[in-house]
Amino acid sequence: MVLQFYKYNGTGNDFIMIDNRTNTFEKSNTELIQKLCDRHFGIGADGLILLERALGYDFRMVYYNSDGRESSMCGNGGRCIIQFAHDLQIIEHSSTFIAIDGPHKGKINNHEVALEMQNVESIINNDSYTELDTGSPHYVSFMDEIPQDNFVEKARAIRQSGTYAMKGINVNFASTDGIGIEMRTFERGVENETLACGTGATAVAIAAHKRKLITHNLIPVKVKGGNLTVSFNEQDGKYFSIWLMGPAKFVFLGNTLI
Repeated sequence: MVLQFYKYNGTGNDFIMIDNRTNTFEKSNTELIQKLCDRHFGIGADGLILLERALGYDFRMVYYNSDGRESSMCGNGGRCIIQFAHDLQIIEHSSTFIAIDGPHKGKINNHEVALEMQNVESIINNDSYTELDTGSPHYVSFMDEIPQDNFVEKARAIRQSGTYAMKGINVNFASTDGIGIEMRTFERGVENETLACGTGATAVAIAAHKRKLITHNLIPVKVKGGNLTVSFNEQDGKYFSIWLMGPAKFVFLGNTLI
């Protein structure tokens, strides 16, 4: 069988996109998804995303990590599927779609794609790190300098420790000058560093505000693959109207035998 696919990336977070409105893709085939995402024996990607029909919405987003398993929300993947739906002429400049964590809104303006994230109400501040869920669970640690040579080893040790080893968590190391944030992310499911993480960028922005490291609510976030922006409103320690903004680009169209 020949599978047609599209490749997209959002600040270096790359995804295999499949138009599955005919429901022909075998979603339970974990081995196939894993193989397609393999960078040596497949197409290569951080994850695979299906665009499907959904009653009452423009489309449904179904996201799989590169380990082949359906996962929680992916922010950059959400922005890429908005662009994908636009390119397929399903939407024009705005959309409402459904994902595993519920409904989302999306907007395209001047080549920037914006995704509205779910509200964040539960944030745990510890002495040296913050835990919160922005559609996916995140561990955020702020430091003066982000480790360069041994980042992956340090982040992997946290991800594999204690309760995180079983349920999984994304690990973010970040630094801030009080205006913007620079960050690196180790993603569960990929089990390595990725060039960007949308839910991670959202998490570090909210964590910085919660810890009073940043006092404004429009925050530039520098990731290894480029630049994102996170905006939000906050009241009584609860965060809402959260938007993740940045580029989402079509890379190429291809066919592969499965």
